[in-house]
Amino acid sequence: MASRTATELTHPTRAELRFTAVLAALSDPMRLAIVARLADVEPDGELACGVFQLPVSKSTQSGHFRTLREAGVIRQRDEGTRRLNRLRRTDLDELFPGLLDLAIPQGREVIAGLAG
Repeated sequence: MASRTATELTHPTRAELRFTAVLAALSDPMRLAIVARLADVEPDGELACGVFQLPVSKSTQSGHFRTLREAGVIRQRDEGTRRLNRLRRTDLDELFPGLLDLAIPQGREVIAGLAG
């Protein structure tokens, strides 16, 4: 069986980030919830994919993480069998000031709705 690290994770550089791609990535409630959870562990925190308890299948959850990574919203890295996630706040705040400040509260509302 191939290891998780057999496929290299690709991330867009700061210069490659596009407003429309970031907005599209943030347009889904589950992805907003992921962003809000990551914002809660900033600035140095990372969360493994397995700690997110989203009401979707593992494959759908993986797709959400991939969408966020490919748009440049998060950075992922593999550590053993875990994939760790970190919000790319510095890049996003410099290119799109205020965008995360609008998105994170929306994600927290999604999380509150999932818990309630």
